[in-house]
Amino acid sequence: MFRQITVISQEVFSEGGRELAKPCRRVAACGVLHNPHAGKAPIDDFTGLVELSVEAGKVLSARAIEALGPLKPRGYGKAVIVGTGGDLEHGASMIHVRIGLAMRQAAGGGPALIPGNGKVGGPGTPIDVLFGGLEDAWDYDAMDTMTVSVPDAPRDDEILLIVAFLGGTRPNARIKGASSEQVAEVIRAMRGGAELRKGS
Repeated sequence: MFRQITVISQEVFSEGGRELAKPCRRVAACGVLHNPHAGKAPIDDFTGLVELSVEAGKVLSARAIEALGPLKPRGYGKAVIVGTGGDLEHGASMIHVRIGLAMRQAAGGGPALIPGNGKVGGPGTPIDVLFGGLEDAWDYDAMDTMTVSVPDAPRDDEILLIVAFLGGTRPNARIKGASSEQVAEVIRAMRGGAELRKGS
């Protein structure tokens, strides 16, 4: 299934001139897979790639969780880089449809939507993996980013699939954001105002 797997583990000890108050480890398991549709006519049925993403996701999720060590996953993210012989939608089918099931099973939970990011590029192309809260999408302390690249992937006929987890919190996380209830109230007010303007 894989040409190679690269696991990147980044442990942060200091940020902004101070030692971390809480642990932070970002891990990304990166799998290089052959893209069977590279260089071929466009398709609309991505069943094969979706199924491949689930099997690959199980392996990559297990590797990533193992790399977290004793830390419990608090955030998660996924990303994909499609080689230049492929189509961005090939990557979308691998990160937006079912891979999240494998990630949640490995993490032991995770009802929140998993942030996903995709692009087309050649070997060594970097991509920013966005982390969101595993249990709560409004968990500001779990909102973080990890830049990932693999020097020799993806080749033209390959897909680089990335599964990532955040252990602990963002380095020295301490901001307080709006709650989901506050945002919902602002949206209600905006939409109500728009409806009033339409009727006038």
